[in-house]
Amino acid sequence: MTAMRVAIALLLCLAIAVPALAAPAQFTGLVIAIANGNTITVLTKDKQQIKILLYGIDCPERGHKFWSRAKQTSSDAVFGKNVTVQPMDTNRDGRTAAVVFIPGGKSLSEHLVREGLAWVYPKYCTQEDICAPLRRLEKAAKLQKRGMWEGKAPVPQQDWMILPGGLENTGREKI
Repeated sequence: MTAMRVAIALLLCLAIAVPALAAPAQFTGLVIAIANGNTITVLTKDKQQIKILLYGIDCPERGHKFWSRAKQTSSDAVFGKNVTVQPMDTNRDGRTAAVVFIPGGKSLSEHLVREGLAWVYPKYCTQEDICAPLRRLEKAAKLQKRGMWEGKAPVPQQDWMILPGGLENTGREKI
């Protein structure tokens, strides 16, 4: 009888603790900085600054073609505006990877991918309900030759660093 009570108590503790650990709480905040197309800083209601990486995507890095356009598109969509942030994960540097909803309820990641200014990052885009729509938007952007898909196929950030021949093979803009 005592073992049964202990087991039930443990199950109740797990039922309460696991959801809290699995999904960090959604929050809202004011976007106060845009580092690049897929990295923003949000000021929470309690004045905490949180650097957010957009979950599941990657944008061109500084010096690459379309870097400034991706950054400007993110800025136009969210800078100085309140957004809703749904944390998904924490990366190895301790930064929060999250889905960011812009005013009107759309995902900033979807907006960037739709405009051809971001790739879906397969290694980190693992949640199918979020990633499948992103992949469809990326495919449509390619077919419609939007943004970085308008010319020669761009090389994603995770690939260009390991290409033989270095940066000449990447389409990297001259700085």
